[in-house]
This record gives sequence, structure tokens and C-alpha cells, in this order.
Amino acid sequence: MSRPVEIGIEDYRDKVAACWLGKNIGGTLGAPYECRKQINELTFYDPLPDASAPNDDLDLQLAWLKCLEDRGVDIACGDLADAWVAYLSAYPWNEYGFCRRNLGRGLRPPVSGCFENYYIDEMGSPIRSEIWACIAPGDPQLAAALAWHDAVLDHAGGEGLYGEMFWAALESAAFVVDEPHTLIRIGLAMIPIWSRISRVIRDAVWCHDHDVPWADARQRILDAFGHHNPCHAPQNHGFTILGWLYGTDFGDRLCKAVNCGYDTDCTGATLGSVLGLLGGAAGIPARWREPIGEAIVLHKFTGDCGAPADVAELTRRTEAVARQMLAQRSDAAAFADRTAAPDDLSVLFRSHRAVAALARDPMSAIERVDGCHLALHYHGEPVLRPGIAKVVSVSVVERDEPLCIQRAELAAPEGWSVERLGVERGAWRFELRAHEVADRSQLTVVVHTAEHTLRAPFTILGPGEAQGYPCNVNVPRCEVCGARKDACVCPKP
Repeated sequence: MSRPVEIGIEDYRDKVAACWLGKNIGGTLGAPYECRKQINELTFYDPLPDASAPNDDLDLQLAWLKCLEDRGVDIACGDLADAWVAYLSAYPWNEYGFCRRNLGRGLRPPVSGCFENYYIDEMGSPIRSEIWACIAPGDPQLAAALAWHDAVLDHAGGEGLYGEMFWAALESAAFVVDEPHTLIRIGLAMIPIWSRISRVIRDAVWCHDHDVPWADARQRILDAFGHHNPCHAPQNHGFTILGWLYGTDFGDRLCKAVNCGYDTDCTGATLGSVLGLLGGAAGIPARWREPIGEAIVLHKFTGDCGAPADVAELTRRTEAVARQMLAQRSDAAAFADRTAAPDDLSVLFRSHRAVAALARDPMSAIERVDGCHLALHYHGEPVLRPGIAKVVSVSVVERDEPLCIQRAELAAPEGWSVERLGVERGAWRFELRAHEVADRSQLTVVVHTAEHTLRAPFTILGPGEAQGYPCNVNVPRCEVCGARKDACVCPKP
């Protein structure tokens, strides 16, 4: 199959290595100022580091790399959820803690990413975009669709989801395009125009293009899109764009982003990745590279995911997955001897895969079974209340296309009633009733299509398990190590 986007292998290796290095540089620059809401006045690292700062921005992507290596390039959100449980359970902060809390209750993504999770509009998923861009170079909509499966783990239905899809597409396109406005438009093509992420990015661009001074543009973003949580995604996306467009060189761009304050390790790390992709290793000055080196320094909350020792190993392993991804799942890009962008950039703006991903129901649980995505739709909260009928439905998707279900069955706990209601828009609907509902109950779904018989268990909660959670309050943490209390990393006696 002929593909219009050609990715030169040597260019690719250079850009991927610089992407990971730039991420470490930007994250290290911003880490000491994280969550401070004032304007900073940085022109270089302060304090001067002697190694890269450990950063969840990178570490979670190392867990995804391991998942891709173990399960292949057709992974879905459920595969990533399993990797989260295996490697990332100690992370307590904001959306991370509530992702793990819901997975521990038996819920699966995407509903596990939004139920009783106040933090779906924050930065935890936009900072994980690079892996999807680097394994789908030159195919922005594929990168964005992959990012959806990641973001719904902890940001389903929220602004964080749109942020990750935006950056994944932009960074994928950066393998063949270097003009900032074009790249921004490609990223925006993948997300809803009404989202706050889309609106703040467009406003940051407007400010730059209309000569609004940097400090005034920063304040304008806070006035229109600001939030009391420093890690709220919209304001930080605006700051990242300001740094990129207002800066004059690699270091000045990073500093202008970080100097906006708020979630500074994330804004710096994301922009560092973008600049690395655009300029390659030659675009990163030695004065920025040398203090941190190329070793990968893991956060203490990251489990044993076989992490690469350094940027060189990370680049090699990323390339190995990218070769599989482009060969098996891309109709736009292929590796070649040298990079060649298409004459018609329309292929980079295609968005049907991203649109299909966004059309998936955030109030559902999805399991990958025999290459298909089997979904249980909760039609609201994943809770059954005694004496109150609840309608659920079942659907199947294979490679973004809905499959015709010939027969569907749903088994519930003893004493419950299950009534089949019929088919609506391709989904088989059932009504559940029970006089008594345990805190956690299992439903078993069996679906028959022309070529598959698919079976998967799903969890539905009772009112004892779904009592709500106060907003803006984190899950319990160990008072000594700071990890999620149920996954303490304190040394064992």
C-alpha cells in the first residue's frame, strides 16, 4: 500500500531522541516551580541540576511502552488499565489516585476515568502524549486515536482528554512539518471546537498574532480560562503555546512557558518535547543538555516496568514499536530512506479516527476480546440501586467500525431480574432490577457476531460503594512516603 507520508529512519531516530531529551530538560527546568501561581523570571535552570528530575510526565509513558511491547500495537484502554495496576498503583495525586481507586473497585475505562473523579480537566493525560506521536509518526489522527485510549483512564469526558489528543496529533505531524501555526491547526482538527482546550489555544495564538505583550497574554488567559487548581489543563495549554510562539530560541521558549507559572513541570516538559521533535538533537544547545545528561531517573512511585536506562535505549525501543504500528495500523505513513512530507497536507488534517474515538461512550466500560472492543454502556452512573430499574446496553466495535450483534446475553447475580428490551442503534438493551445490591456485583456479557463469540465480565456498583467523594480532595496517602495509602512504597521491615 502506497502511503503519502515518508518518515526517514535517521531523521526519525534523531527526532525521537531529542523529543525524550527535551521532555526531561523542560520538566527539570519547571519542577522547582510547580504549582506556584506567580510569574517567574527564569533564564536558565535554577537551581542548576546534576541529573534529570524524576517526572511522572515521562514515567507513565514508560509503562505504556512496556504494555505495547507485551501486548502489541492493537492495545486498548483496558490493556493500559492493566499496566496502571501493575506499575503505577502508588501514584496518589488528583486524577491518578481516582483512576486507581475506580480500577480497584472493579470499574474499567472509560467510566473508571470519570466516575467520582473531580480531576478530569487536569494535566495528567496531556503530559503523556509523546509516546503516541512517536509510535505513529506522520499519522496525526492515529496518534490522537491512540491517545484517547490513554486519556480515558483518568480524564474521560474531560478537558484533559482533549489536551492529550491535541498534543499527540501535533507531535506526530512534527515529524514532517515544522511551521508552528500549521502544527497547531492539525492538533486542533482532532478535538471539539467547543472544548476549553481548543478555545484557549486559539486565543493564545490570537494574542501572539495580534502583538499582545507576553505578560498581557498570560493575564488574558487567566482571566478567561483560569482555575484555582494550578494543574487545570486549559490555562496550562495556553501557557505552553505562549512559550512556543513568543520565545526566540530553545531556552527562551521553555523559560517563557515556565515563567507563566502554575503547572510548570508539565508546560516545560511538553514544550521541550515539541521543540526536540522540531529541531532534533542539533536544536538543543549543549548548555541545556549537559547538566541533566541522558540517564532516565524514575520517580519512586513508578513500579518495575523494565524502564530504559537512558534516552538511547528508550529511542531504540520506541522505534521498534513504531515499525509495528505503521506497518499494521497506518494508512498514511511509512518508514523510508528519507523524510518526505506530502505535497497535499490534507492527509495530516484527516480526523475520522479521532472523531470515531471521541464518539465512544465515556459512561461505558470497554474490554478488548479477540481483537474486538466489547462495551457495556451504563447509561449514566455505573450503579444499580435497590428497587430502581436500570437500563444498560451492549455494543461491539472492531477497528473503529460497529459490528452487527446477532445475539447478546447478560448474566446477573442470583435474585436479580434481567429483561431484554431489544436493539437500538446496534446496541442490545437490557433492564436490570434487584431488591438487594451488593457493594460490587459482576455482570457477564456474551455476544455473538457473524465471526466471533465474545465474553467479558463487568462490574456494577451498589449504593454502599457509590457514596460519592468530596471534590478537590485526594485519595488517602501514606504519611511517610506520600504514596497512595493502599500502595505504600515505604521500605518493608
